[in-house]
Amino acid sequence: MSDLYDYPVVIEIPVAWGEMDSFKHVNNTHYFRYFESARVKYTEELKILDFMNDYAKGPILSETSAKFLAPVTYPDTLSVGIRSVTAKDGKLIQQYAIWSHEQSRMVTLGESTMLFFDYKIGKRCDIPEELALRMTKLEPSLSASLKSTQS
Repeated sequence: MSDLYDYPVVIEIPVAWGEMDSFKHVNNTHYFRYFESARVKYTEELKILDFMNDYAKGPILSETSAKFLAPVTYPDTLSVGIRSVTAKDGKLIQQYAIWSHEQSRMVTLGESTMLFFDYKIGKRCDIPEELALRMTKLEPSLSASLKSTQS
């Protein structure tokens, strides 16, 4: 699991028997749920939902993708890591990595793009300064890209 050391948020997910398909491995749709669970934990760490309730501004998923490196089967426990790699111009690009405890290796990599949105006016917006500060506390490496959008 040392491959997840540079992911600031990591969650553990047990593989359920019902997640397997007729090909006897976890169906691809479940990986996007694993990504979603990690993304939700990330937003909880930053208290983004509280911010959205107060200011009606926050992220919305624009796109996501996965690269499957090895099939996963029941029983297993997965560690799902999420990190942000770019944050500028109202766009947050995040990466995911899924580690199989049974196989002791990375089994899936993924990426997503979140766009910041002003829900009151129904349009894209820049990353709000308060959220940018929270993000750099969690991920100091984002500091340079976020500062360029705040000036």
